[in-house]
Amino acid sequence: MAEMATGSSTTTIQNSGASLSSSESILTNYPLISAFLAFAIAQSIKFFTSWYICRYKERRWDLKQLVGSGGMPSSHSATVAALAMAIGFQGGFGGSLFSIALILACVVMYDATGVRLQAGRQAEVLNQILYELPAEHPLSESRPLRELLGHTPPQVIAGGLLGIVTAVIGHLITILTTSRS
Repeated sequence: MAEMATGSSTTTIQNSGASLSSSESILTNYPLISAFLAFAIAQSIKFFTSWYICRYKERRWDLKQLVGSGGMPSSHSATVAALAMAIGFQGGFGGSLFSIALILACVVMYDATGVRLQAGRQAEVLNQILYELPAEHPLSESRPLRELLGHTPPQVIAGGLLGIVTAVIGHLITILTTSRS
């Protein structure tokens, strides 16, 4: 059963060992902030590295890199690694929530190097077939498939490391700010 206890400034709801305080906000959710920050950093890195690589060819910014999948580092891996580490720091590495987050991270990273990488390679082959079709063929005007879907293992490892570093730095900042309070 849920018990409600009202304190002087916050309301606490306890249910099977978990407690939520009304003074807690989504803006102070350390695991969520770590995950979003790792994602934003990874996407930014992809944006600038793709600009650096393509600037001599096309001389333009590729704004799709800010939200697109694929490339170095893997933002999916960075996001789930940061989430798992932050949950581990916050609730302990022996807890159920960390276990769930760790398994989620492993599945996402495996999927990025497996299914999504192979789907991208298949899209490359299918696009090549489309380009070689004669102009009168009904499929010759088909829109090309997205090819950059998955990641190579180095891209996933780099994303995972970025996520871990992001969560560690966030944890250190959290420790410093709470010790000064």
